[in-house]
Amino acid sequence: MTIRLDYTNMMAPPIDGGITTSEWSGAGASFTAAHQAVVDLHAAGTLGFLDLPDNRALHEQTRSYVHRLRERGDYPTDVVVLGIGGSALGPIALRTALRKPQWNLLDDAARDGNPRLHVLDNVDPANISALLARLDLRHSLFVVTSKSGGTAETMAQYLIIRERLAAALGDEGAKERLVFVTDPEKGALRAIARSERVTALDIPANVGGRFSVLTPVGMLPAALVGIDTAEMLVGAANMRTRCASGVLAKNIAGTYAALQFLADQRHGRHVHVFMPYSDALRDMADWFVQLWAESLGKHRTPGDAGVGPTPVGALGATDQHSKVQLFMEGPGDKTVTFLAVEEGGADVEIPTLHADIPELAYLGGHRLSELLDIERRATAGALARRGRPNMTLTLERVDAWHLGALFMFLELATAYAGHLYGVNAFDQPGVELGKQFTYAMLGRADAAQARQEWNLLPKSDPTYLI
Repeated sequence: MTIRLDYTNMMAPPIDGGITTSEWSGAGASFTAAHQAVVDLHAAGTLGFLDLPDNRALHEQTRSYVHRLRERGDYPTDVVVLGIGGSALGPIALRTALRKPQWNLLDDAARDGNPRLHVLDNVDPANISALLARLDLRHSLFVVTSKSGGTAETMAQYLIIRERLAAALGDEGAKERLVFVTDPEKGALRAIARSERVTALDIPANVGGRFSVLTPVGMLPAALVGIDTAEMLVGAANMRTRCASGVLAKNIAGTYAALQFLADQRHGRHVHVFMPYSDALRDMADWFVQLWAESLGKHRTPGDAGVGPTPVGALGATDQHSKVQLFMEGPGDKTVTFLAVEEGGADVEIPTLHADIPELAYLGGHRLSELLDIERRATAGALARRGRPNMTLTLERVDAWHLGALFMFLELATAYAGHLYGVNAFDQPGVELGKQFTYAMLGRADAAQARQEWNLLPKSDPTYLI
């Protein structure tokens, strides 16, 4: 079991305008400093995501809660995650990768008796109303995920669900259909859990939202639908060990971070495309986009122009017929990371029919997995031929071990990249002002200052309305 990174097509040669030998040699010292900075932050207790593979007590919270539900005899038919951002993207990626395709459309037997998994990652009333209209609340479980317990979108969803549950099941019945995932000590959800004895699982205080997939944020929904969460942690631990070295050539996550940083800062490749060639991994692209964007798009100092690449998700082979035209002939401002799978699961042979028609005859006898892999290799080669840098990250297979390793790989790469860019990869100050304005307009009591600032903003000018 392993993950490999082939970055031949990032370098010069073969890529005109690729990373040069001298640039790559110089990156070694910068990476060693970045690695040491991450080691120091971890030693100081601020990078809790690195401890998650060993945190047996935290994992036991998930395992024991799921066990209690099964022992109780009324295991849910539907699990609904209320969350946004990292609280939603991780569970979605896990469901898509590690459960059967079209999971929520399968019958109970096809799901091996495991529940459907829904993720309400927005507050669009049409979607929420539609889901609630078809759920049986008596057999549903709602996982309310917010570290702060104050996320406006998630808490609005919670209030709606809590009222519906109480009306249908009574106050005590409502509590049995709720579980909170939140900060161990503080916040509104923790306070409610204590006062009303609602079950609550912990997000460690030193683990940020977009780095939290290996906490109950991701592990609880995963375990509820039958995913082997212990094996995910084993894979994550293996990747952490692979990245223990401060030598660039021996650290796969450091190599990825350094390649992306040099391409961006030295060669103007400011857009970083993440392109799985697997439907199972398609939602990993959205998870990566949040991780890379929210961690690295920052001001180094107040008022500066800001730094940070722009991540973009794509899907092979689907987006060969849309975005790849831009990647090939549009501005030369992109890198592409192809995410490949060595061993697929089910496969389909293409029949040998219409042998007299050249446009069809050549396909017969091949398999769909072969076609998909050849299309990936062909696209990578075509981009390289046009001087467009790309690299390929290959998973041996899509399973719990490899998903755990992949999450840890990308999280560590982000931590290293933060130091290379000279920013704090673990905060999100640019998001806060919009939150404060939202609180102010909704009348939250502690948002008076934001309300004053909102009132000073320019008002809509009729001159510019059409």
